[in-house]
Amino acid sequence: MKKSPLVWFITGTSGGFGSELVRVALARGDSVVATSRDPEKVEATFPNCSDRLLALRVNLHSISEIEEAVAVAIATFGKIDILINNAGYGLLGALEEASEKEILELFQVNVFALLRMTRAVLPHFRKNRSGHIVNISSMWGLTAAAGAGIYNATKFAVEGLSQALVQEVKPLGIDVTIVEPGGFRTDFLGKSIVFSSTVIDDYAKTSGALRTWGETSHRTQRGDTKLGAEAIVNAVTSQHPPLHLLLGPDAYEDTLQHLDEQRREFEAWREVTHSTDVK
Repeated sequence: MKKSPLVWFITGTSGGFGSELVRVALARGDSVVATSRDPEKVEATFPNCSDRLLALRVNLHSISEIEEAVAVAIATFGKIDILINNAGYGLLGALEEASEKEILELFQVNVFALLRMTRAVLPHFRKNRSGHIVNISSMWGLTAAAGAGIYNATKFAVEGLSQALVQEVKPLGIDVTIVEPGGFRTDFLGKSIVFSSTVIDDYAKTSGALRTWGETSHRTQRGDTKLGAEAIVNAVTSQHPPLHLLLGPDAYEDTLQHLDEQRREFEAWREVTHSTDVK
């Protein structure tokens, strides 16, 4: 028996992974609710799919707008099968260089907007005893880099809440996947990056080096965004979707190196670790 088309709800779809994910989902014959700051651009990108594409302008800071978008999606297509929390951006700068405003705004989008959207969709998924939540994290949600500490913190938060979430919802028939890309030729180092407004010379060789990389590496990354989007859709629609999906050899190599270093340090200090129990 042929399975009925899926309904995808994807945030941050005006470019990069978001746009490519819309493309792949529509090519499968599925329907897509695509939120962005520029829904007209999304509609223009996919002009022949108006019957299966609902492009919405949604303020992800607004719980009421998010809940309304979810209600409109269900009223239009009858259901939501897969939520992809893709909206987000980066911030490069040392912890001391980043301003309070820059830090708070990054957490608002990368963490709190994701939480709001997830919480708005969960009642529908629980009612249907099915659904899949896909949170776009980063290899920098598993490893850290000088100059990316605030961004690391937002993605580490996504990792933690996702790992707890899967334990809460798996018994209800709901899946969770965390996508951890390495470097892809998206708009991450273009329109989707912010550099801290303050620059401190003492950090020139640490966070400053990453700032220089960010300013000079746009569109030179190894990853093909189209292939990355296809890999995400294929993994999410597989019979046994993963909790963690690393994308790109750089993500794989750096993460495994980090895990090996952690294990060596844990083992080196094991005696101290075990010495703290009540005697």
